[in-house]
Amino acid sequence: MSNKLLIQKNKSPNQATGKKGEQLAASFLIDNGFEIQEKNWRYHHLEVDIIASKNGRLHIVEVKTRNSLRYGNPEESITKNKMKFLKNAAEAYQYQHKQWVYLQFDVIAITLISDIETEIFLIEDVYF
Repeated sequence: MSNKLLIQKNKSPNQATGKKGEQLAASFLIDNGFEIQEKNWRYHHLEVDIIASKNGRLHIVEVKTRNSLRYGNPEESITKNKMKFLKNAAEAYQYQHKQWVYLQFDVIAITLISDIETEIFLIEDVYF
């Protein structure tokens, strides 16, 4: 059995849902004219799900995926602490990639029912 297969097998259901959501989000962005710069970009303990660009602007994208609405909409699970981490990660990315002057923070909220995409909701230019 390959290492890749072992890694996939050991993922929790939440990790598998998150991974599927990130794949759907990347496809959604591409279909809407964005260019994906990075996926799961890390800087020390910070991580950004997707970094994309469109019309000369860098988009820092947080993806939230849920299998049910029992605990609320996906976007409602983003905490102030998470937004602080995203801001710090964006600063690090922008420092490393000085060509990006303009940036904004976006959220993609995805709801899956029976593992089928039922809603993708893009919240642009989130202010915090």
